[in-house]
Amino acid sequence: MKFAVVGTGVIGSGWITRILAHGHEVIATDPSEGAYESMLKQVKQNWPYAEQQGLAEGASLENLSFTVSLEEAVKDADHIQENVPEIEELKAQVLSEIDTYARQDAIIGSSTSGIMPSELQQNLKHPERLVVAHPFHPVYILPLVEIVPGKETTEAVTVEAEKVYESIGMDVLHVRHEIEGHIADRLMEALWRESLHIVNEGIATTEEVDKAFTHAAGLRYAQYGPFMTFHLAGGEGGMRHMLKQFGPALKKPWTKLIAPELTQDLYDNVVNGCETASQGQTMSELDQKRNEFLVKVKELAEAYWPEDTASMKKGIK
Repeated sequence: MKFAVVGTGVIGSGWITRILAHGHEVIATDPSEGAYESMLKQVKQNWPYAEQQGLAEGASLENLSFTVSLEEAVKDADHIQENVPEIEELKAQVLSEIDTYARQDAIIGSSTSGIMPSELQQNLKHPERLVVAHPFHPVYILPLVEIVPGKETTEAVTVEAEKVYESIGMDVLHVRHEIEGHIADRLMEALWRESLHIVNEGIATTEEVDKAFTHAAGLRYAQYGPFMTFHLAGGEGGMRHMLKQFGPALKKPWTKLIAPELTQDLYDNVVNGCETASQGQTMSELDQKRNEFLVKVKELAEAYWPEDTASMKKGIK
């Protein structure tokens, strides 16, 4: 199968690594100066982690090619993954060009983390073949992809898109109704906003907030999400007991879902806190440690996840 990857930044390079690791051909395109060199460097850095997780037969970096021509990249592709910056005007322009040059039977997936697919479909001649396919960084390790059909997307395209992403080792989460931020980013955004409030009000430092998550909820959430975690918190009575016991506390204003104003003081506290916590390590060193950690955690978590991970998409088409 031939994939075209449009936009070769961090997410684009992650897609390229994953697709190549599963034995497919990739033609990448990005008009930015130095894009090819940067992309190739990133993919080569990613490759050992792909090898560690296991390569498909025929997987090779030799299956990667690059062109600055968008038309050349997409015209013969079976599947196209768009990863340009989250600027609606830019995405609209690039998707329109892809739609013009691509084969009519080629599916277009957009990596957008927040824009709804129906908005992206507005200027397309063939809007029925576009879906949002939102991954998580690093794409070559984390398996989740949120598939969000738009109002014009056909069911056949949605089903075929899910098969394509499953073929490159992704766990598909079919989003029932399109909404800004989809599902996972909305959950992370709530945590992020509350974290900013806690730092802004001097309750804790950035390092302490991170520790509060990594040493408690973060460890639990690698196996179970918030619902199963609270189900277990109810003891023998499970969620039935948990809601009766702690349900009234939901009325208490513990959280502040509106983001605090990003003042200079908050900016400085967050930036300085993160740089201090980095302990002089380069971003590349931190990136490598994260990848090594994620591979090990993923292997452990997979042993305890439900066997049918595809259940995430059952009954919601």
